[in-house]
Amino acid sequence: MYFISTRGGEKVTGAQAIVKGLADNGGLYVPEKFPAVTQAEMQEMANMSYPERAAFVLGKYLADDLGAEYLKEICEKAYSTFTGDDPAPLVKVNGNLFVLELFHGPTCAFKDMALTVLPYLLKKSCEVTGINDDILILTATSGDTGKAALEGFRDVKGTKVAVFYPDEGVAKMQRLQMCAQDGNNVFVAAVKGNFDDCQRAVKKMFSSEEFNAKMAKKGVRLSSANSINFGRLAPQIAYYFSSYLDLLTSNQIEMGDEIDFVVPTGNFGDILAGWYAKQMGLPVRKLVCASNRNKVLSDFFKKGVYDVKRNFFRTMSPSMDILVSSNLERLLFEISGRNAKLTAQRMADLAEKKEYSITSEEKAKLDKEFFGGFASEDDMIEAMYETFDEFGYAMDTHTGVALAVCEQYRNTLKKDEDGEVIDKTPIVVLSTANPYKFPQDVLYALSGNDVKDSFKGVKRLNLLTAMKPPKSLTELRYKPIRFKTVVDNDLDKMSALIEKFADGEIVPVPAPVKK
Repeated sequence: MYFISTRGGEKVTGAQAIVKGLADNGGLYVPEKFPAVTQAEMQEMANMSYPERAAFVLGKYLADDLGAEYLKEICEKAYSTFTGDDPAPLVKVNGNLFVLELFHGPTCAFKDMALTVLPYLLKKSCEVTGINDDILILTATSGDTGKAALEGFRDVKGTKVAVFYPDEGVAKMQRLQMCAQDGNNVFVAAVKGNFDDCQRAVKKMFSSEEFNAKMAKKGVRLSSANSINFGRLAPQIAYYFSSYLDLLTSNQIEMGDEIDFVVPTGNFGDILAGWYAKQMGLPVRKLVCASNRNKVLSDFFKKGVYDVKRNFFRTMSPSMDILVSSNLERLLFEISGRNAKLTAQRMADLAEKKEYSITSEEKAKLDKEFFGGFASEDDMIEAMYETFDEFGYAMDTHTGVALAVCEQYRNTLKKDEDGEVIDKTPIVVLSTANPYKFPQDVLYALSGNDVKDSFKGVKRLNLLTAMKPPKSLTELRYKPIRFKTVVDNDLDKMSALIEKFADGEIVPVPAPVKK
């Protein structure tokens, strides 16, 4: 299968798309056509393990380049690092409401679903394309991608991984996870700004001929672990299919029945993977895009205008504190009839005028497939508290946003004379992080108790919920801080840090803290 740029001018193989990450003209790679998964194939997948299901879906895009057996092998290896028997268990909360737990990987966030696989995809792609240079994974993160990329590529031969995160824009646990990272090929720096500032600078480095020439002289090529890289996005498609098959095998639905998905969304990659699954044949009725106070996506689905001329809010769901959602470009490309020139113009308008709009015909297409809503901090807390109080199910703050918007969506469905929703279509809410990644905020939402220390929050949350905290998080209390760099929101200064890192300047691993 071949891939093309959303801004035109390129046609590459899957392996080339993974190695490059971003097209030369700044566009994002998309499949030349969407491969189909038939109902007969889904029946076969129903009897597969999660790694087998993931390998099957990946194979639809990448088997020609990387080989079906290789994909099966690497999915087995990647998902063996997860806790429990199922890397992506589907939990029934009540009635037709289900939660898809995507946080059982090494870093306790849904990014592990793809970033445990990506190093293997990248390694094989380099072999296939004959690339012998070191690959420098350059990533901006709003909290979870950074740690997952650092952990996934830690000490992987032939790679380096550098992460920029917004100073004061991530949760304490997220910061500790990144700044205490082990490995001899990793670098982390905070940026005085928000996630959009980090992402903007990283994209400029990717598109700068001068910067890439400097990297080439060092024998280094840039690639990305953000969902702008199709190799990061593709593994996420698999868990949409897997959750549907779990509903099927548990007799909650019959083959061909439609279901809804509710996705807490910042950079639009996670929900776009669901839309891709639908294009491949998964019976999806509605994709519910759940935003927090930074409701640029919610407003876009409501008005058909993407406008970033607005205040930026720091919230209790920091991984969604984003105004420029990169992956929306892929959806714009599709609803425009794959008009690369128009997509490029809209991205230019966003950069220059801070907004763009879509046509009424394009908005009508979105209305059929998406519902956009947002939750205030109070809405989120109420959803978390009520779900825990009534059903004993605890969730993180991002999932809390999704639950609150899920209720808004349910209120649009057909009701009986008593106001009860008649529609019994299963609703799957994607849960993107372990509650212990945000212990203080989750504890506050569930009990009203406010503690200042994250590890006290972990202890009290454990007493309240009886959920076992992940060892990888509790051990952070005793890990020394390795990365302390804070850089101005300045492209030249950020580029200089990456150049030093590419030259081999590695921050030493500090001695362990005595318990």
